[in-house]
Amino acid sequence: MHITVAVIIWTILIGLIIGALGRLVVPGRQSIGLLWTIVIGIVAAFIGFLIASAIGVAHTSGINWIEHIIQVILAAVGVALVAGVGRRRRV
Repeated sequence: MHITVAVIIWTILIGLIIGALGRLVVPGRQSIGLLWTIVIGIVAAFIGFLIASAIGVAHTSGINWIEHIIQVILAAVGVALVAGVGRRRRV
């Protein structure tokens, strides 16, 4: 697996979208800001890429749906965790 500058930049760009999709997947209202959503999306996109690479589905010809599904699931889990932690602190 080769992680290049292009892969990192692409992961950040995809992370912006993945974070928004992850937030949409989580039911209810999340009390986290846009910056946290973006950070979660970037982290989920990067980890999702690593998982997809490890299982051999990271490089396909066309849209890599399996990798993006993994990333959205990770982002949804991240959003739910951060929103839950924030909710507990404010009470």
